[in-house]
Amino acid sequence: MPGSKDYYDILGVERDADQRTIKRAFLKKARKVHPDVSDDPNAEEKFKELNEAYSVLSDEQKRANYDRFGSADGPGGSGYVDFSDIFGGMGVDDIFSSFFGGGRSSQGGRARRRVGRDMAITLSVTLEEAALGCTKTVSYDRLAPCEDCGGTGRAEGAVETQCPRCHGSGYVTTMQRSIFGPMQSTSPCPDCGGEGTIIDHPCDMCDGQGRTPTHEKIDIEVPAGISSGRQLRVRGYGEAGFRGEASGDLLVTVVVKDHDRFERAGDDLLCVVTVSIAQAALGCTVSVPGIMPDETITFQVPAGTQYGDTVTTEEFGMPRMDGTTRGRAIAQVRVEVPRKLSGDARELLERYAEVVGDEVAPHRSVGERIRDAIDDMLD
Repeated sequence: MPGSKDYYDILGVERDADQRTIKRAFLKKARKVHPDVSDDPNAEEKFKELNEAYSVLSDEQKRANYDRFGSADGPGGSGYVDFSDIFGGMGVDDIFSSFFGGGRSSQGGRARRRVGRDMAITLSVTLEEAALGCTKTVSYDRLAPCEDCGGTGRAEGAVETQCPRCHGSGYVTTMQRSIFGPMQSTSPCPDCGGEGTIIDHPCDMCDGQGRTPTHEKIDIEVPAGISSGRQLRVRGYGEAGFRGEASGDLLVTVVVKDHDRFERAGDDLLCVVTVSIAQAALGCTVSVPGIMPDETITFQVPAGTQYGDTVTTEEFGMPRMDGTTRGRAIAQVRVEVPRKLSGDARELLERYAEVVGDEVAPHRSVGERIRDAIDDMLD
């Protein structure tokens, strides 16, 4: 892979390393180079490079593309939806900072949050996918329960005991003298980090937190009839809690892409159909492909339809979320006026104009128009 980064070398693993080995190597190096714990002026760049390598090698599809083509996306792009832009919960930097910078003691004198936070992503689907319902695979970063210790934070055989300093309360009280007399303050215990307990042998993988940064991949079931802005909740797939506490949820906001033929209005589908002057005057039927596979919508255009009028067909719109009925298909009619007429067509229209009393421009032959043009030039 000339010219490309060697992700295996960056992580320090063999090319046949399994996922656990890759994760261990990443966490081991990340603890040294993460900007929250390293004094190296280049720590941020080193961590970005390390995270890039882990992002690729920890995902089986990206890794396969990288091994074969030298790129995580392969020659034609990846085959799943990749969401690294977590919002509404934790950003990618927040995830790693929370883990690497939040070791055994609380930061800034604050007690550690134990229950996992909710996370949020957006998921784009086509109008056809929204109509039928679909399953979309998404990939994102989160703090997940540690696989080595099962989320407990304890290595095998480790013992968790009451903190002798705070006696299990998680807080210590200190007295300070001031000009106003003795002042009492309470803060998280520095020995146990506000937990009230101490683990004699923390898990090597998670450093006693019971959770590790993980590239998660899950299937999202998108129900038929869903609309833009609708939110799906996946229980337990947000940030994992500290040492086995409850995980947050993953909130998936669905965005339905614009369609080249239909515009959605609630459960109705709006489109445009074009008819000729004769069809608008005499009435006709117009058929267009529907939103469902192999579906055809037939619109009845009544005689005398004007430009901009609408016609409706029931039960050919979007499925309603309750699964019982569908919305309507509504078509705006556009009457197309021909730019050129054959001799027979012109004669018929002129006869029609005469019958109804319409004044029209007199028809002039090509030869007559040429003579007029020559006369204008000679004048």
